Amino acid sequence: MSDNEVLSRFTERFSEERPSLEQRLEGEPWEDIGAFSVLRGIRDRALMLELRKKTGSVLAVGYGWLEKAEFDPSEGITLHMVGQAIRIRGRNLNAEVRPQIRLFDALVRHRVPFIREAGNGERIRTAETACIVESIDW
Repeated sequence: MSDNEVLSRFTERFSEERPSLEQRLEGEPWEDIGAFSVLRGIRDRALMLELRKKTGSVLAVGYGWLEKAEFDPSEGITLHMVGQAIRIRGRNLNAEVRPQIRLFDALVRHRVPFIREAGNGERIRTAETACIVESIDW
């Protein structure tokens, strides 16, 4: 193999176009479901859970600190972290939003990278069967 052939093999990789933002987002390891995201890989586990308020405040907690998780249809989901309780209120929090995907089920299996509160307009526009997070309190 000549020097030019070797050089062209390595420079070809760098001459290709960089992927667009849309292409990179499609390659994300998680799927955005609206109120939350869920990891795509069957064996994937998230290290941290990011809680996003509509005000812009964000809290990230490690799944390793999760002691207990409770679901009560009238109260919502309560995550008992070491030294802290996080309350997630909304509607259809344990409903099947996609085949075999439920928020509470995915939380206890450490498959949810983030949960976000819905804005006022979003609550009204979404279907009655959709999972909506109305508030996150920590």
